[in-house]
Amino acid sequence: MRNSSCSRRAEEEINDSPIEEVRHIVSIADDPSQPVLTFRVWAVGILSCVMLAFINEFFSYRQNQLGIGTICVQIVSLPIGRFMAATLPTKPVKVPLTNWSFSFNPGPFNLKEHVLITIFAGAGASSVYALNIVAIVKAFYHRGLHPMAAMLLTQTTQLLGYGWAGLFRKYLVDSPYMWWPINLVQVSLFRALNEEEKRPKGRLSRLQFFLIVLTSSFAYYIVPSYFFPALSCLSVACWIWKDSVTAQQIGSGLRGLGIGSFALDWNTVAGFMGNPLATPAFAIINTLAGFFLMMYVITPIAYWQNAFNARHFPFFSNRVFDHFGKQYNTTRILDESTFSLDLAEYDSYSRINLSITFAYTYGFGFAGLMATLSHVALFHGRCSSSFSVPTLVAHLFCLSLRSIWEMWRRTTEKVSENFGDVHTRLMKKNYKAVPQWWFHLLLLVVLGLSLFACEGFNRQLQLPYWGLFLAMALALIFTLPVGVITATTNQQPGLNIITELIIGYLYPGKPLANVVFKTYGYISMAQALTFLADFKLGHYMKIPPRSMFFAQHGVVAADDGEGDLRRRQPAKAARGRARRRRVLQRVDHLGVVGPLRMFGRLGNYWKMNYFFLIGTLAPVPVWFLARCFPDKKWIRLINMPIILGGASIMFPTRASTSSCGGSPDSYSTTRSTGGTRGGGCATPTCSPRASTPASPSWGC
Repeated sequence: MRNSSCSRRAEEEINDSPIEEVRHIVSIADDPSQPVLTFRVWAVGILSCVMLAFINEFFSYRQNQLGIGTICVQIVSLPIGRFMAATLPTKPVKVPLTNWSFSFNPGPFNLKEHVLITIFAGAGASSVYALNIVAIVKAFYHRGLHPMAAMLLTQTTQLLGYGWAGLFRKYLVDSPYMWWPINLVQVSLFRALNEEEKRPKGRLSRLQFFLIVLTSSFAYYIVPSYFFPALSCLSVACWIWKDSVTAQQIGSGLRGLGIGSFALDWNTVAGFMGNPLATPAFAIINTLAGFFLMMYVITPIAYWQNAFNARHFPFFSNRVFDHFGKQYNTTRILDESTFSLDLAEYDSYSRINLSITFAYTYGFGFAGLMATLSHVALFHGRCSSSFSVPTLVAHLFCLSLRSIWEMWRRTTEKVSENFGDVHTRLMKKNYKAVPQWWFHLLLLVVLGLSLFACEGFNRQLQLPYWGLFLAMALALIFTLPVGVITATTNQQPGLNIITELIIGYLYPGKPLANVVFKTYGYISMAQALTFLADFKLGHYMKIPPRSMFFAQHGVVAADDGEGDLRRRQPAKAARGRARRRRVLQRVDHLGVVGPLRMFGRLGNYWKMNYFFLIGTLAPVPVWFLARCFPDKKWIRLINMPIILGGASIMFPTRASTSSCGGSPDSYSTTRSTGGTRGGGCATPTCSPRASTPASPSWGC
């Protein structure tokens, strides 16, 4: 009876979502009477979060990293929930000394419970970046942080991201144009697992197809991960000319251009764009364009022209080198008593040198950031074309800030005008919204705790109060424009480089200040986008917003409990090479030496600053052509932030990852949607995230 009434209500609604993929995949049926925050949700959700946190953390400190994603919990939690519904007692339990009661088994295990359990598990699947600071201080600098300072650092950075998400959820969640392609894969799987479906004659049902793909991919995963790791990167040129350095530079998929190399490992293929079945085709093409521009045009020319003495160092490496070509010894230039740069020792040692690929990765990172602001200003603001280049740059920067404010203002106006599609209307009609003051209060509390963490404990974190305010201002400014790009293209421009650059100029020689500033500025923004994606998933699945609020707070609390586990990791375990390369690399040379001695007048790479200008002006021709030829819709699909961002993601990815990952991505999305957006029609596969070791005898 309940299902039939739910179906009648769905028929009365008009599916007016402006996004074709959303219309095809997301159901407009809703049953507000279904129980949501049940005992099953709290029990299974918290348990799965703790288990994933322990497993992922345990393996993250090893060279062969292994991670289990939420999709595994999404599959396993369904039979567990149904088993609990079949066995737990249904009799209500009264809480002593109160009039409140609850039931261990309020009824059949439903779809909304399944979604909330998966959101709980997401805390364990994702890492808390701030805990890396604790690990590197202990393992590589042989120092210690006050336990309370470490705890406050992890808590505040997580909660700060949740506060930013609350500020921008009206625009990035309620707007039907912010469709978050990655969520459509989740929605498709939830429906395949929970909804009854008649098998089409001569064809497979969605659930049958999913189980076949799941079993096959899981069975094949063992081959490249354990039996034959070299399948992650096979290079024909390296096989033929084993002793040729030039052949290694041209053909190696790990440390060269990757021409003629290929991969037969799904983790390598999916490592380029994330989930290849969720990324729009135009975003893939833009990213591939940036990759080819970087890898096959600019970098080879610069290397063989010996720009920046490139031929004295490896062609492809994310390490830093001294003038002898050896790995830079960062601890040699650190004053052990003050934990800051020793200028006399630095002057007697060496300037920092980078591989040519790593140097241009920074350059394109600068350009991508400015292109994001310029793109938002041009395509979402009002701009005149009658400017000279210097005034145009200043105008675009000011206009980008104005455009962000205009987005916010228009959103608040549209909310009162029933702005949205059928999903927004259903959510507003059936459920109470989360009051905005809840998020404002949360931000005030987090701000106070963050100030205490930075200014207290003898300033162990090295970041002064003004640095904290500046980091928060950057996160506040960039969350909306970066969120717009992420919500429509499944690509996320990063602030990691610019945050390191800003604090490096303003507060040089302080390695911990650099990484703490990055955590409050960039990581809190990235965390906010993760929470916003979860909000949108709840929006699609018709989860009450207040239930999402409390569940996500449980997620944050579980993350902080996970932090206690992580801080107890022994120092030797934290010395894993993979973790050091990815986390410590920029902390060492940008935090200790400072960008002035890398990209300023005292460094070797000051010309990379021209990329700020290049990135600012790059969207202008596209915007101009789009205005001149409004009928050519494909022009607006040229996205310069994604192109420049695709050129800056070479680390920790490799040439083989990018070249092999783009082809199946483009094929799958073009086949599923005719090449316009891509994403949601395919069924995801489940395989653990792992990085396999390179095999020197086969892949190079």
